[in-house]
Amino acid sequence: MSLSRRGFLSLVGAGAVAVGLAGCGDAGAGQTADLLRSSIPLPPRFRVPLPIPAVKKPTRSDGQADYYDIVQRQAVLEIVPGYRTPIFGYDGTFPGPTIRSRSGRTAVVTHRNELPVPTVVHLHGGHTPPEHDGYPVDLVYPVGGQAGGHGQHGQHAAMTGDTRQGSREYVYPLAQPAATLWYHDHRMDFTAPQVWRGLAGFHLIDDEVSDGLPLPHGERDIPLMICDRAFNEDGSLLYPALDPSLQTTPGVQDDYMEGVMGDVILVNGAPWPTLEVDAARYRFRILNASNARRYGLVLDAAPDGGGFVQIGSDAGLLAAPVTQDRLDAAPGERFEVVVDFARYPVGTEVVLRNQLGAGSTAEVMRFVVARKASDDSTVPRTLAEIEPLPHTTARVHREWRFSRGIVNGHRGWTINGRAFDPGRMDARPKLGEVEIWRLFTDLHHPVHIHLSPFQVIGRSGGGPGRLDAGWKDTVDVRPAEFVDVAVRFDGYAGKYLLHCHNLEHEDMAMMAAFEAV
Repeated sequence: MSLSRRGFLSLVGAGAVAVGLAGCGDAGAGQTADLLRSSIPLPPRFRVPLPIPAVKKPTRSDGQADYYDIVQRQAVLEIVPGYRTPIFGYDGTFPGPTIRSRSGRTAVVTHRNELPVPTVVHLHGGHTPPEHDGYPVDLVYPVGGQAGGHGQHGQHAAMTGDTRQGSREYVYPLAQPAATLWYHDHRMDFTAPQVWRGLAGFHLIDDEVSDGLPLPHGERDIPLMICDRAFNEDGSLLYPALDPSLQTTPGVQDDYMEGVMGDVILVNGAPWPTLEVDAARYRFRILNASNARRYGLVLDAAPDGGGFVQIGSDAGLLAAPVTQDRLDAAPGERFEVVVDFARYPVGTEVVLRNQLGAGSTAEVMRFVVARKASDDSTVPRTLAEIEPLPHTTARVHREWRFSRGIVNGHRGWTINGRAFDPGRMDARPKLGEVEIWRLFTDLHHPVHIHLSPFQVIGRSGGGPGRLDAGWKDTVDVRPAEFVDVAVRFDGYAGKYLLHCHNLEHEDMAMMAAFEAV
């Protein structure tokens, strides 16, 4: 692409940007981000086994809740074979430990911050009271002192946020259906580098409906956290932060303002891993935990196509299964799928490919069909009851425009032309009332809405896309497109967020706050 990044940022008009960006990144079309190349030789693919994140055991339980203690701390891991990589980790691991909960049973998670920077924890997809949702200025400062600060649009964070010293208790009532959620850092101005350094983990919810379905379970129910990273010569994580200490100055170097993509694909923290599978059905909970990279996931060698049977979306099960040849996953989105490896002869190597990648990022992981096995699972014709929101009678319609803009005199990213201000409420939706929100974009912007899930009712005047079914909390909005969603906030009054889940965009002010009243 001949257009410079500075030249791109000075363009005016969504149409010009959409055309100019077509060759951006490492994959041609399909990305709003730039490739950051590692300084180490890339490791050979399919040489390491797929790790499965450990399931966290409660510290204690009572009649109403399970209680967990997680320590946010630095650790050194061997992510790339032969190299030592310092990380920020929940319990010192990457990904963090998986929490597995029951719908309607409260999970109380106490996070102790032993890192050198402030943190905030957000349960992505959680139906959570506002004081526990991870508002980006509700900082948890490190044990022993208020290390770190904020720059640019976040200097007043400590005055407006509910800050804590050393630790914070997050209470999750989990009054919501079975779903694949995840928790990650949400510190204002510094979410992108802190997630890049490792602050992310799964939180899975089960309920009676999911228990009653004959889907794959146990060792054949596997979460897959897919993300990309780049590495320095010494094996440390490479990231173009303006302030590598993450103490004062937020943001990235100008060349990476569109978003940061790495050239190493990790699944559950391992580069291009391999999983031996039985010739049987498996349930995979796919999470795109990348900062900015979108994936076009396909299974090669799928007999007669249709490699995936989608059974769930961000916020729960679908009403009925849908066969998919390809999953387009934007940052923050989740897809629950069933893959039937009995379709392949024993010994077949099945590669999960990324059609929105090129070179090292065109492959994600490999499955090896190792043995014949019995299988008592099936995919039923119906999965869960989904109440259609009555959007045709909605009285309130709101528009949110996601575009580049000026933030405190610098180029950044805005919603409705304004940079994020944690003290400003840009909407006050009424609890229990269905609203229609129209999301406009100039480039790729995966839009995440906190508190309650939504239903996609149309794209650019047409119907929903093939991957829009079910309850969503993050939607992939493509360049120069608008998406209409129906949303009904309920349960909790208070302040929440909508924002772009391209984390570099989020850090450069592409958030807006609303108050449910």
